[in-house]
Amino acid sequence: MANGRYALITGSSRGIGRGIALALADDHVKVAIHYYQNEAAAKETLAQVRERGSDGVLVRADVKDPAQITDMFGTVKREFGKLDIFVSNARPEASEFFQPPLDITLKQWDTAFDSQAKAFLVGVREAIPLMGDGGRIFAITYAEGSRTGGLQPWVGMGSAKAALESLVRYFAVAVAKRGITVNAISPGWTEDSVLNTLPEQVQTLIRNWHAGGWTPMRRLGTPADVGNVVALFCSDKARWITGQVIYADGGASLMNPEVPPEIQIG
Repeated sequence: MANGRYALITGSSRGIGRGIALALADDHVKVAIHYYQNEAAAKETLAQVRERGSDGVLVRADVKDPAQITDMFGTVKREFGKLDIFVSNARPEASEFFQPPLDITLKQWDTAFDSQAKAFLVGVREAIPLMGDGGRIFAITYAEGSRTGGLQPWVGMGSAKAALESLVRYFAVAVAKRGITVNAISPGWTEDSVLNTLPEQVQTLIRNWHAGGWTPMRRLGTPADVGNVVALFCSDKARWITGQVIYADGGASLMNPEVPPEIQIG
């Protein structure tokens, strides 16, 4: 492909990953669109990337398997020759890990950690040799679930995301002298994401609660909202920000969980 900037976004066939891919495509970044099972959705993302005047390729891998991650980066190197942006976003379906601590199996626990912390560890080490000064690395996390314990079935993913956020800080220090930044983006509840896999009644409760004020902006996020944050941090003007967890949640993380939202925002 012609010269320009190149990105790899895992889990970019749909949801937040697709939102990131399209936001970067708007900035003329060429995108390696990763998927594991849903090739049709990945092709649709690529079509939308091309509608925005950019281009890309499809790459397939099970991010729980380090060998497949390595092969995926080999494809990116052959197709692009270099990499400017790496976004670790992919996650397994909720049914593969969503169990409370007294019930979660070791296989489910490993699924969470292998798809998050281990996949990020392997992915970053594969990405670094392809990057030069100005490289950008992102991990998509859920910081609230990394520090709370109320949503019991989230224990595997919450613990894995906490490890992921720790890796962000360590890698940020490790590659700072190369001019590469490493940050985590923490969306709140987002449409067209894990939310849409929950029972309809649960989705309605969550939407109404956030629209009623738990998110001060009174709506849920969208994949485009998250994509715009990543695009913003890919700017050269963000080169001094590294090792941070950036909340992109319309202010939801600012709310006090011990006080009803009606009292907090009026």
